[in-house]
Amino acid sequence: MSESADNDYDPGARAPSGSREASAGLFERLRALLGLAPASVRDDIEEAIDESASAEFTPQERAILKNVLALRDVKVADVMVPRADIVALASDTPLRDVLNLFRTAGHSRLPVYEETLDDPRGMIHIRDFVVFLASDPRFGLVNMPDGTAQPAPSGMEMPLSEARILRPVLYAPPSMPALDLLLRMQASRTHMALVIDEYGGTDGLVSIEDVVESIVGDIEDEHDEAETPIQAVGEGVFVVEARASLDDVSEAAGFDFASLAEAEGVDTIGGLVTASAGRVPGRGEILKGPGEFEFEVLDADPRRIKRLKIWPLAARTAMAGAAAAPTQAVNAGGRQ
Repeated sequence: MSESADNDYDPGARAPSGSREASAGLFERLRALLGLAPASVRDDIEEAIDESASAEFTPQERAILKNVLALRDVKVADVMVPRADIVALASDTPLRDVLNLFRTAGHSRLPVYEETLDDPRGMIHIRDFVVFLASDPRFGLVNMPDGTAQPAPSGMEMPLSEARILRPVLYAPPSMPALDLLLRMQASRTHMALVIDEYGGTDGLVSIEDVVESIVGDIEDEHDEAETPIQAVGEGVFVVEARASLDDVSEAAGFDFASLAEAEGVDTIGGLVTASAGRVPGRGEILKGPGEFEFEVLDADPRRIKRLKIWPLAARTAMAGAAAAPTQAVNAGGRQ
């Protein structure tokens, strides 16, 4: 006996699209009624990445995928080189000094300014600079028109502004999303941007490499020197670069420096020490605190701290007690 199709039930059959949409809408209204946040595809992807088996994604792939998802929250201020660390050239710098700075700085592009960094004029690319030097006999790199060699690079005292080889740079506010800046760099084929504050002053510098590194991690080339911002030099004693982040120093020292009152609005250990002291400490100064630590300034200039040595106060007290013990023993032996 045949059965009516109306009475058949196929568990594998798909529900009509209208039913699915109605169910989804009902579910979202229920979430809203309960005060729950609406579902996010981004959150779902992040959860899927976290829960995925190691066979599906390598650790490096998971890290890159999560960085891509987090890129929308990364601002230009998060990836920029701060103003104090910018290597730049004045427009009246002699070409001889430009060559020396390219040699020592290890950068292929350098910003150029008129009087201060707040008055930028553009940037110079090392390729343009080398082509300019190699194409003019005044610099001794090619023969003179009569075929004779130039005895000395007489043109190397020429100011940079006369070479007319500057290229434009982009300008971006600190609050601009890093992804938007990356797209602007791609569209304009300009790999350098100056970060300008609300008053028009130069706040920092961003290269296309800085933005890409926020996704794939540090990219080092043949000229990059390995840096260790935090070095353990004893039991609980560390030598740190002042620009090391509070999170990294906290992890190394086993103390949450970010929880201190002085850490409000501060990102680096050097900034924390400066905020605690209320000034820029000089080289050789030793400060007690912030926290249960002693900070020795190993290197600094009038504008900023560069390197610090961090001692737990308990360790310093123990060392002082150990150093005093032999003296006390000698004194006791003399009295006997």
